[in-house]
Amino acid sequence: MSITVGEINNYNDFINALLKVGMSTGGEKNSDGIFALCDYYGKSIIWHTEDVDTDPWEWRIRVLDQRNDIAYGKLFFKKSGYITADWYPYFYAVRRGIKSFEEDYSDGNISFYAKRVYELISREGTLPLHIIKQLGNFTKEDKTKFDNAITELQMKMYITMCGRSKKFSKTGQEYGWSSTTFCKAEDFFEEDIFEKANSLSKEQAYEKLYTHILELNPGVDSKKLDKFILGK
Repeated sequence: MSITVGEINNYNDFINALLKVGMSTGGEKNSDGIFALCDYYGKSIIWHTEDVDTDPWEWRIRVLDQRNDIAYGKLFFKKSGYITADWYPYFYAVRRGIKSFEEDYSDGNISFYAKRVYELISREGTLPLHIIKQLGNFTKEDKTKFDNAITELQMKMYITMCGRSKKFSKTGQEYGWSSTTFCKAEDFFEEDIFEKANSLSKEQAYEKLYTHILELNPGVDSKKLDKFILGK
């Protein structure tokens, strides 16, 4: 049985559809062939107009600012996506399980740069991207490894986006674009989300996700679907 989604013409339509389906890749096109709500956008949806009701670029921050039941970040194929609180435990169980960060790092599953970033966020709580760079003494030469570390930690569900923060100069003047803020996944959702995740085996969680995504897209490629679920 497939899950049907109606036409999306505004932010509220998007939220109602997302809560129904539980997950979606982000972006303007569903280039990954799994499932994306952009396939259901009506003609009134136009990117980069700064209209908070009809510009999907604005929705990603609006979701984080106004709700506590939807995660947004680099979650699928190292690109943006959404997961609702109902489905987050299943991805968490598949990608992290009950291992601690220290165990994952000791097993060689976490890069050194990701460890540096994670330790800063763990210590400070919530940090804007530009402050993470400052506190960690990351240089311009470190940019690629730093960017990869931020993506890695999101894909493995150790950190998540939680809003944005203004930038201020040493003299207190605001400048530039706002900076994305990050926190630990455990500080974003309520504790019951992680209790649910810890009660699931990886096999149970994988099967649940696999079956659900086939309902969203019966014709999905099985190899792509595997990467989508596992965060590869």
